[in-house]
Amino acid sequence: MSNFKEMYESKIKKDLMQEFGYKSIMQVPRLEKIVLNMGVGEGSHDVKFIEAAVKDITDITGQKPIVTKARKSIAGFKLREGQPVGVKVTLRGENMYNFMEKLIKVSLPRVRDFRGVSAHAFDGKGNYTLGIKEQLIFPEIEYDNVYKIRGLDIVFVTTAKSNEEALSLLKAFGMPFKG
Repeated sequence: MSNFKEMYESKIKKDLMQEFGYKSIMQVPRLEKIVLNMGVGEGSHDVKFIEAAVKDITDITGQKPIVTKARKSIAGFKLREGQPVGVKVTLRGENMYNFMEKLIKVSLPRVRDFRGVSAHAFDGKGNYTLGIKEQLIFPEIEYDNVYKIRGLDIVFVTTAKSNEEALSLLKAFGMPFKG
């Protein structure tokens, strides 16, 4: 069992029950899944970009991503329906907790001039989205083997009913919020 899952079961659940006055343990918000998404605009013209993104995401998460395809054609972007435009992976269970621990303890502190992540990126339903400018902050990515530096989105999907509950949950895990 990962450290973060253990911490959630033993400490975080109790703290959140007290903080929000839940009557049942089932009301306590929990992390449902983490979705990583990397857009690869040039992938529609050159397969090497998609292959590089698949390799990067696989190295970061330890799970093979799926290739997302364009839903409709857009002439201005020279894009046709069905062309590959990105890669995404959904982490659940043990992989999710291991990834979150690595993100908070190793990767985020490696960001240059890091002052914390924004506490305003919640969607109103308890989900949090974090944008990362370059995949190089992850220790598994070797700079020499990177085909192109690109960012990725990380979405934390929780069972929280409000932003306030989700913020407390992520803070309890040690997410470094500003201010």
